[in-house]
Amino acid sequence: MNEELYEVKCPKRIRRDVTAVTAVPGSKSITNRALLLAAMADGRSTLRGCLTSDDAVHFLECLKTLGFPAEVIASEELGSDIVITGYGGEIPKKSAEIYVGSAGTAARFLVAMLAFSDGEYTVRSSEQMKKRPMQPLIDALRDAGAEVVCMEEEGHFPLHIAGARGRSRIPDRFTVNIEKSSQFLSALLIAVGTLGKKAEITVAGTHGLSYVRLTAEMMKRFGVTPEETEADGRLVYRFSGEGGYRALEYEVEPDLSAAAYFYALAAVLGARTAVKGVKRPVLQGDAAFLNVLEQMGCTVCERDGEAVTVVGPKDGRLRGGFCVDMSAFSDQALTLAAIAPFADAPITITGVGHIRFQECDRIRAIVENLTALGIRVEERQDGAVIYPGVPQGCEIETYDDHRVAMAFALTGLRTEGVRIRNPRCCKKTFAEYFTVLEQALAFLEDR
Repeated sequence: MNEELYEVKCPKRIRRDVTAVTAVPGSKSITNRALLLAAMADGRSTLRGCLTSDDAVHFLECLKTLGFPAEVIASEELGSDIVITGYGGEIPKKSAEIYVGSAGTAARFLVAMLAFSDGEYTVRSSEQMKKRPMQPLIDALRDAGAEVVCMEEEGHFPLHIAGARGRSRIPDRFTVNIEKSSQFLSALLIAVGTLGKKAEITVAGTHGLSYVRLTAEMMKRFGVTPEETEADGRLVYRFSGEGGYRALEYEVEPDLSAAAYFYALAAVLGARTAVKGVKRPVLQGDAAFLNVLEQMGCTVCERDGEAVTVVGPKDGRLRGGFCVDMSAFSDQALTLAAIAPFADAPITITGVGHIRFQECDRIRAIVENLTALGIRVEERQDGAVIYPGVPQGCEIETYDDHRVAMAFALTGLRTEGVRIRNPRCCKKTFAEYFTVLEQALAFLEDR
């Protein structure tokens, strides 16, 4: 593969009588949460099928730097097993400097963990991560008694943190605004779970909660159960103070964000695809994308004990004419935008204003790349309206964002001359993406 430019292969004919079965890495969201929960547990945990992408590698290296024993055991599948030893909420090293790279989950989760400690730490990041918002989480952690100093620009990395446990009594009540990212709440939930006392978190702002509920469900499996309730019109999470995180053997689900690209492949090509290990019920919110594909005319087949299979409509004749709030599964906004031109009516994406603050401004990435493809698109503050059209070949600008690269490769499956700039950016979560894509196409193509 050309490291600077990848030209998407556009198959001529596709067989509908076969199913392309692909494998994707373990879930990034689940891997990173499991790493932190295992580090906060008491004892030795084994995490099976972990994603070992750039984000997870940065997360794991940070934990090692902080003194947690960890071992990666390679697997023949996409992913690895990780064995990690926790110390019941204690951080072994009381002073350290860590580097979180561009990993948003690692950045937010580790900062909250450090802020509830009795140590003093410096947290550095990539230039890309420096641009992403941190202020709401910083405010919540300062209110909790931690000293958080922004070493360059207020509200952004790098940070110097003196943990609240070493400075003052940590309160029982917390507030966090999640308007720009639900990760702020997930980070605080896991950290408060280490306190071992009655506590509650009040949530300000509105945001999709699917990933927060994923966090809460995983916390429950590791031994701490936050109760979701409502008070005075606001969402509140309450802790009983009973129990603590316990070590266990944990199986990481396949990454639904990655699987969705192969399900969308079935949609645009009128093919049949399945992804190993994807079985309902699924913890990850991106499973909602399957409902969108059904709305577009696909058939989703679910049988007990078998992988979920998607069958696209003949010749990829997709239905449009609907509006979808994607706040709960916003990683798939790019995926839907990339296949929306092949629908028979406009598709409106809403509820994803926060994706402007992710690896890049993803709404602008949608608008600029669709425009370059010759597709009419209307930009909105919280989404976009995409109109049907016949895409023309062009170079896709990825902005060093893995999801832009992976999503717009789908447009190239029915458009000659689509070239992806900087395909290497996929290593953030799925380094093998284009190889797996080519393997699926080779199996499906009628030669």
